[in-house]
Amino acid sequence: CTVRSPRKNRLGPISDCLLENELQARIDQIFTHLERLEILASKEPPNRRQNAKLRVDQLKYDVQHLRTALQNFQHRRYTREAQDREREELLSRTFTTNDADTSIHIDETIQLNTSLHNAHRGMDDLLGSGSSILNGLRDQRSTLKGTHKKMLDVANMLGLSNTVMRLIERRATQDKFIMIGGMLLTCVFIFLVIRYLG
Repeated sequence: CTVRSPRKNRLGPISDCLLENELQARIDQIFTHLERLEILASKEPPNRRQNAKLRVDQLKYDVQHLRTALQNFQHRRYTREAQDREREELLSRTFTTNDADTSIHIDETIQLNTSLHNAHRGMDDLLGSGSSILNGLRDQRSTLKGTHKKMLDVANMLGLSNTVMRLIERRATQDKFIMIGGMLLTCVFIFLVIRYLG
């Protein structure tokens, strides 16, 4: 990678290449930490494990987006540098009136210009498709968030329903014992009436 226009930060001038390498190293380091986090999330208690895993997956998703954005930036920079080199070569080429190959050079230049236009159009199409893919991923993310919220609501509702069912079963058991006790008391009462009044 070539150093074009160094930018300044608080530590001094820094090139695009060094900045990209530093960003790439930090993204790789974040991925390493996320793998450790995933292992730690699997060791959480069962009631907190699902929430921890969702958070780690969200972080992975965001870091993957950062990595894709960095790769797109690098690709655009490589294309821009290649175009600058080709432009410099085209501008530095000299033509003479007595040169027998002048017509061939002109044909090569026209072909090069056409290739550059085609490459530029292809890059625009690629960026457009990448933008549409990112928009689709954002829509999917919002849909997944809504689905996750609905699932949590259903889980809470099911938890409440289980509590109500347990209370009903306990009340039914109590009613059964009360009924059996009442029947026994009635039998004893009838036996005593028949014995002493019969």
